[in-house]
Amino acid sequence: MTISETKVLLEDGITVGGKSLREALEAYGHSHAYDYMFSLIDKKTIRESDIKELHRLFYSGISESKAGVYRTVRVVITGSSYPVCAPDKIGQEIKHLCDWIEKERSSYDPVTFAAELHRRFIFIHPFEDGNGRTARLLMNTALIQKGYLPCVISPYIRNDYIQALEGAHTEPEKFIRFIAEAELETEKDFIRALGLEMPDLKNI
Repeated sequence: MTISETKVLLEDGITVGGKSLREALEAYGHSHAYDYMFSLIDKKTIRESDIKELHRLFYSGISESKAGVYRTVRVVITGSSYPVCAPDKIGQEIKHLCDWIEKERSSYDPVTFAAELHRRFIFIHPFEDGNGRTARLLMNTALIQKGYLPCVISPYIRNDYIQALEGAHTEPEKFIRFIAEAELETEKDFIRALGLEMPDLKNI
């Protein structure tokens, strides 16, 4: 759905012709997940319960039984050459992720941490579906907690995003750079939308 179509759906409750029920439910679910994401803005960390709640909120309209619930089956990421976490290891790996968040966050700059959180989470792939969306919600939660804007991955750079994420298995620094550049573009777009003068970014 376009931004305008999503706005009409969320603000006026009017569905758009030609769009599926699933698309409408996903948009509604994302709005609730974003509200929850912003409720975490003053928190110092991200807990396992937050991970499950973000997924539950945007996915419950699609599958109530799978929303916020770790998968019990093996999955394969289409187009990827790498396996994801086995179902019986998911709980342990998420615990390790949350321990890493708690203990190591301060050793990273905020954008690098957000990108690395995204990368680590997506390689676990704990849910049967919706892992990419959850990863981006977690990344943006980490960013807004440190005073940054949510990072927008526009449809125009989606293929580059997927390629950078696949390459992050062997070259994580390239994915971190990709997210940093996307965050910078988001900040610049926001400045333009406010009609403010662009700062000198040549040394960034």
